[in-house]
Amino acid sequence: MRTHYPDIALHVPTILMPRPGVSLPRWSVIACDQHTSEPAFWEETERLVGDSPSTLRMVLPESRLRAGGREAAIAAINRRMGAYLADGVLEPKAPGFMLVERDVGRAQPRRGLLVALDLEAFDYRPGARALIRSTEGTDPDRLPPRTAVRRRAPLETPHILVLIDDPGRTVIEPLFDLQLPLEYDFELLQGGGRVRGWHVARGEAVDAVAGAIRDLRRGDSPFLYALGDGNHSFAAARAVWDELKASGAAADHPARHALVELVNVHDAGLEFAPIHRLLDVGDAAAATAALDALAACCPGGDCERRGIADPEDWRHQRDAAGGGQRIAYRTATEHGVFNIAKPRFKLAVATLQACLDAYRSRRHPQATVDYIHGDQALAELAARPGRIGFYLPSLDKHDLFPAVERDGATPPKTFSLGEAHEKRYYLECRRLAPEG
Repeated sequence: MRTHYPDIALHVPTILMPRPGVSLPRWSVIACDQHTSEPAFWEETERLVGDSPSTLRMVLPESRLRAGGREAAIAAINRRMGAYLADGVLEPKAPGFMLVERDVGRAQPRRGLLVALDLEAFDYRPGARALIRSTEGTDPDRLPPRTAVRRRAPLETPHILVLIDDPGRTVIEPLFDLQLPLEYDFELLQGGGRVRGWHVARGEAVDAVAGAIRDLRRGDSPFLYALGDGNHSFAAARAVWDELKASGAAADHPARHALVELVNVHDAGLEFAPIHRLLDVGDAAAATAALDALAACCPGGDCERRGIADPEDWRHQRDAAGGGQRIAYRTATEHGVFNIAKPRFKLAVATLQACLDAYRSRRHPQATVDYIHGDQALAELAARPGRIGFYLPSLDKHDLFPAVERDGATPPKTFSLGEAHEKRYYLECRRLAPEG
């Protein structure tokens, strides 16, 4: 069976799965960049996993990045990966894809296809015209922990979701009509829903996928794949591959590719959700001063800050349509909105991010910004004194490919593929180091 399709940056991986007898619910945990301001979530994950083999031992949750001992934690991760290989916890499948269906309680499940993509075809720099592109700006400061984990890792386990623009549903959806062997079917931990996977190892099915992806190329644009979730993890993988290449690694080194799940942006089970902002300035008085300062430094000017006493009226104002841009906020004591009549930026997230960046650089360098998935999670976090939660609208998913093609990457953390509990859980693995 053919395993390389270089013209479309597609590689057929040898996927590793836990051996029979390993608890898949305990093996599989949510992406490491979730629940970053909720250490209790990860403490509960630790309790649920216990001593079972788990991908929790193979990743570094971002909630722990501010804690000390990062180097020791990364060394422990790499040792555990090696032990899982040496002890036979993971077993290889025949080369092939994994067809995935994830049910999180929506009207339709989200469907995807686990493949490997060639990192040589990826470029996140502004203006890049590559096959694989970032959908959001890449922050170089967020790469070092990810590159440190991957640099000496013998394994990868993906949470990266890559979008394809397939309105005819020609790539992924036809695979569900085939009689494929079921690889797994189980309930994910902590409200993650149910996930099912089928192994796609038939040569004709693999060729059909490659042909359908090839047919998605339109005109003279090379753009085929848009990174949806895991932009920084994919960028870190590219950085590590560049290091290996510079040190003389062979062109067929396993680290040249990265495991990702392809998802059709037109999939009925895929919804875009906004990623909110949480500003922490330390105390209640500083939060009030910060709100005044943010209104004053809004790009484009003409920004009105208005407090709203009635929470129901605030929710109505938050969701109402109208000219300009509206950004709702809440603190422990106040609800309100910023109304920007003549915004400089097209997206509200870009306007808010410019305000936050200007405030932190000019007024309060010690202030921190976190990125929060879900209205309820933001409400709970913003209820603590000294914090301000900003609510952002979502991006229409059908506008994504045209926007990236026309304008390049959106601001960092513009949107999320679903809410936090819908993020990809680590499950399948692949070797990053040559065998032997």
